[in-house]
Amino acid sequence: MAHTRIRKFNTRETYPEQKLDNDLCQAVVARGTMIFLRGQCPQDLDSAADIGSHDPVEQTHKVMQNIRQLIEEAGGQMEHLCKVVVYLTDVRHREAVYRTMGEYILGVHPVSTGVVVTALARPGWLVEIDATAMIPD
Repeated sequence: MAHTRIRKFNTRETYPEQKLDNDLCQAVVARGTMIFLRGQCPQDLDSAADIGSHDPVEQTHKVMQNIRQLIEEAGGQMEHLCKVVVYLTDVRHREAVYRTMGEYILGVHPVSTGVVVTALARPGWLVEIDATAMIPD
C-alpha cells in the first residue's frame, strides 16, 4: 500500500441496509507529491462533451475513469488516491453511485465525504467527484 490507511472499513458493515461494498478508511497519512483534481463530471476530458446519459451508473463510470486517467497522467496510480468528495443531486442515487465508485477503489481505502446538492454546473449531471491523490516519495 502506498500510504498508511487508518481504521480501514468496508461499507458492507457500516451501511448494511444499502448493499454497498466500498473499501474506505477514516484517515490517510501520505507523503509525496500531491495531486488535486478538480471536480470530475460525466464529460469527455478532451472535448468537454457531456456523455449524454442520465443514468447515475454510467455517469459515475465516466467520472471515475476521468479520475483514474488524470492520476495516471500525473504519474500516479489509483492506489495513490487519498480522498474523494462525492456530490450528488439526488440522495436516491447514492447506492448506485457508491457501488460504481467502489469498483474503482477496491483495495484502495480512500477517505470519502458525500454531499447532496441542489444542482451541479450542467442540469443533466447527477454526480461530480473531486479527488486528492499523493504520489509517494
